Amino acid sequence: MSRHLSLRSGNPVLSQKTFSSLSHTDIEEKMTMNGTVNKTLISLFLLVGSGYYMFNQPSMGILAFCGIAAFIVAIVTVFKKTWAPVTVPLYAILEGAALGGISFLYNSAYEGIVSQAIQLTIGILLSLLMAYKYGIIKATENFKLGVFAATGGIGIIYLVNFIMSFFGASMPIMDINNASMFSIGFSLVVVVIASLNLVLDFDFIEEGVENGAPKYMEWYGAFGLMITLVWLYLEILRLLAKLNSRK
Repeated sequence: MSRHLSLRSGNPVLSQKTFSSLSHTDIEEKMTMNGTVNKTLISLFLLVGSGYYMFNQPSMGILAFCGIAAFIVAIVTVFKKTWAPVTVPLYAILEGAALGGISFLYNSAYEGIVSQAIQLTIGILLSLLMAYKYGIIKATENFKLGVFAATGGIGIIYLVNFIMSFFGASMPIMDINNASMFSIGFSLVVVVIASLNLVLDFDFIEEGVENGAPKYMEWYGAFGLMITLVWLYLEILRLLAKLNSRK
C-alpha cells in the first residue's frame, strides 16, 4: 500500500484526481525524481530570467499581457497535461515577466524589499525540502486535511476581495499599506499556509514517481511546485510591504 494518502494537495493544479486520469498502459518512459528536479530548475531559471529582464525594463502593458497570458496557459496546462513540456516553459516565461513587473512596483515603494522576499522564499523552500526529505515533516492525512482546509479558506477571502474590486472596494487585510497587527497577522498566516503547501507538492511529486506516471508529468510536477512558489513569493512581498509601511 502506498504511504501517500487520499488528500493530495491544497494546490489546485495538484489535485486528488490528477493521477487517476492518467493512462499508465504501454508507458516506456516514466516520471523520475531527478527528471522532475531538472524540469523544476529549468522552469525556475526561465521564470527568474524573464522576471529579471522585466524588473529592469518595466512596462505596465507587457505586465498586464503576460499576467493574462500566463493565466490562460496555466488553465490549458491543467486540462492538457500532455502539453506540459511545451506549456510549462511558456508559463514560466510569462509568469516571470509578470512577477518582474510586480516586483518593480513593490521595490519602487520599498527599496530592497524584492531581494528580501527572494531570499526568504528560497530559504523556506530549501528548509522545508530538507525537513520533508529527512522525515521531520510528514504529509499525513490530518496534515493534508488541515492545509487543504486553510488554503480553501484563504481562497474564499481572495475571491471575496476580487469581487469587491469590481465595486471599487477591497478588504482592509489585503491592503499592503494596512500595517495593523491584524492585517500583518493575516499575511503571516497566509505565508505559513503557502509554505506548508510546498510539503504537499513534494508529496505529490514523490507519489507520481512511485506510481510510474508518464514522463511528461515531470513538467507538470514542476508546474505545480512553481505555482506554490509564486504564491509564496507574492505573499512574502505583501507581508514585507506591510511591515515596511509601519516605519
